[in-house]
Amino acid sequence: MIAHSLPSPTFGPAQQLHGATYVVDATFFSKELDQDNIVLDIGLAHEILKSVLDPLRYQNLDHLPQFEGKLTSTEFLAHYIHQQISAKVAETFSGSLKVTLGESHVAWAAYEGPVSA
Repeated sequence: MIAHSLPSPTFGPAQQLHGATYVVDATFFSKELDQDNIVLDIGLAHEILKSVLDPLRYQNLDHLPQFEGKLTSTEFLAHYIHQQISAKVAETFSGSLKVTLGESHVAWAAYEGPVSA
């Protein structure tokens, strides 16, 4: 759950301060399984995702320094979360990551790319 505004005519009424509740999915892809026959430990993935999302929960993104001057669209947030997760797994995971933010069953966006530090 976050609050933000999207001050561009593209966003119509969402230019004004409003709330959004997202379901966030992080999907890790690899061409091979590791020695334990997994892509990435699901418990570790859960801990990392939680650590990336916790600083955003119940925050007005307009007031966070890392988003100053940014349009925090759903796509932008998916990219931002991808970068944060990537930085935390880059030393131990080689593959790609898809981050999907769903606001409803008909409104969602995703960012997918290689994991890099």
